[in-house]
Formats: sequence, C-alpha cells, structure tokens
Amino acid sequence: MRRSTRGPAPRRLTLPNGPRWSKPRINAGAVRAAIAYGALSAVAVTIALVLRDGPAWEHPTPWLELRKPAAIALSALLGLVLAAVVIAATRVVVVRFDWGRRLHRDLRPMARDLSLGHILMLAGLSSLGEELLFRGLLTPAIGVGLSAALFGLAHQMSGPSRWVWVCWAVVIGVGLGSVFAATGSLVGPLLAHAIMNAVNLAYLRDNEPRGTDDEKAAPAR
Repeated sequence: MRRSTRGPAPRRLTLPNGPRWSKPRINAGAVRAAIAYGALSAVAVTIALVLRDGPAWEHPTPWLELRKPAAIALSALLGLVLAAVVIAATRVVVVRFDWGRRLHRDLRPMARDLSLGHILMLAGLSSLGEELLFRGLLTPAIGVGLSAALFGLAHQMSGPSRWVWVCWAVVIGVGLGSVFAATGSLVGPLLAHAIMNAVNLAYLRDNEPRGTDDEKAAPAR
C-alpha cells in the first residue's frame, strides 16, 4: 500500500504575546545582497544599451505584436497570475511533499532574521537585478530555455536540497521568460518576481514545516 507523503501544515512561530516579529535592526547580509543586486541591475542595463538598439526592459522581437500600452497591461496581468500560481504551489509542496519540507527547512536560515523592511528591499532589488539580466539581457540573446537554465544554476545553495532549488528556479525562469518573450515588456516579470520573493520570504521567516529533522530532534514539551 502506497504511503501518503502529505504532511501537516507548517507551524507558525508564535510568542505568548502574538506572532514572532523580527527585530528592527540592520542585517548586514541583506544590505550586501541589496548592493550586489543594484550593481547587477546597472551592469545589465549598460550591456543592453551597448550591444543592442533598445533598453533591457523591452524585448526586441516579442512573440505577440501588440501596441505598447496593451503589451504592458498584458505583461502585468500575466505576471500577477504567475505570482499567484507559484505562491500557491509553494504552499502545496511544503505541506504535501517531503522534498518541499526539506527545501523549506534548508532555506529558512537566510530569512529567519529578516525584518519587513529587509524583505521588501531584497524582493524589489533582486527582482530588478535578476530580471534585467536573465530576462532583459539574456532571453533575447539565447532564448527562454537557456536563460531559464542559467537562472536556475545561479540559484545555488549548500545542502541536500541544492538541485531541487535549482530545478524549481528553472521552472519559474521559464514562466518569467515566456511572459517577457510573449509581450515584449518586463513589467510582468518584475511584478511577479518581486511579489513571489516578498511573500515567500515572509512565509519562510514565519513558518516552520512540521515533520522536519529540526522538529524531530527537538525535546518533547
């Protein structure tokens, strides 16, 4: 008989007086990451201006022939839909699958001490830097598939969940690249990426999935 992999819902961390909120202090790692993403944005914009006619936030040969206002509107709509689908899928895999709970556990340390300000800063700047590079610069040059593969490989982490995280990022990269290639506008990918990062970083910070090795090792109360 096949054993179900469905696990209990993630546990929200609480204190006696309510939810656990991060201390409002400067996180050096978050600041360094923000500076790196800002520099990445500047490099991608500069390279795009030098190597091709047109900015990095517009695809030179989109799949659909749309006027700019319609292209921006469709890109934004598709980006919002993609963000909603990915966020919902994240919750499903963390609850139902062991590999999803392990990935959540392995990623939690990077989000555990982030304040709301850190989360918003990282979500915005990581979206800007990665979308300008992987979608704005690389997708027109090498295509949706290869740029998504490079996007996934750039998401390296230590631990047994490394390749699960890479594959997850590749799938998301295909979605983001398809929105950009179809509409020619980077608005949708920017929105989707920023929303996904902000919501999922907050989820990582505030929830510990039940059934993880950390919980099993914890003493009974």
